[in-house]
Amino acid sequence: MKVDLGRAVILVEDYDEAFEFYKDNFGCKKFFDITNDDGERFLHISFDSETRAGVWFLKANTTEQQSLVGRQTGGAPVLVLYTDDFDVLNEKISDNGIEYKSEPEITEEFKSVSVFDLYGNEIVIVQLLTTQ
Repeated sequence: MKVDLGRAVILVEDYDEAFEFYKDNFGCKKFFDITNDDGERFLHISFDSETRAGVWFLKANTTEQQSLVGRQTGGAPVLVLYTDDFDVLNEKISDNGIEYKSEPEITEEFKSVSVFDLYGNEIVIVQLLTTQ
């Protein structure tokens, strides 16, 4: 039996605003974007065209969902992103003014930093420097 990750779900206030943030900072592309007859939009983004895994933006419509935007994981990271060039990505997001939770951590094994998306969700960015 094979199991693959399809989508992680992130509650958002605005689909297009969220997409622009992830596109501008992480190079995301729209994987699937459709609005059904009931006006419900389904926007899925991907970080890499080689994989089907990605993020499904879900507009927070209810009062409960709206209260959870930016904190749906209770303060834990919502995503961990791996990169093959930490320095270039870190410079890009720094130039874009992303809020950092911490200073970059650099060891012999990895480079890592925690940042926040436009809603306050924590994203951890990692480059592994050794094979594990």
